[in-house]
Amino acid sequence: MTRLQRKAKGADSGALTALGDGRFQLSGDVGFSDAARLLVEGEAAFRGEAAVDLDLARVGRVDSAGLALLLEWSMSARDAGREIRYRNMPPSLAELLEPSGS
Repeated sequence: MTRLQRKAKGADSGALTALGDGRFQLSGDVGFSDAARLLVEGEAAFRGEAAVDLDLARVGRVDSAGLALLLEWSMSARDAGREIRYRNMPPSLAELLEPSGS
């Protein structure tokens, strides 16, 4: 299925929402079309937070770019002395984290 077909079927673009007190929600499909934008949005949103709690319960489809986004946020948080916690990881993301051949 092409990107345009997914959009026509109502696939949601990835979105980052601030919930207050260092809590954020990532939602929609997170992949190549959204990762660069979300990286910039996240870095700006997380700046100044000692700890970030990121709820992933509303994440839909995730590809390798979405996984790379979460890893980049983790490395950036570590470099800034910030803690980042990922909550409610969807099965699609957990599958990407499993070693192949298991």
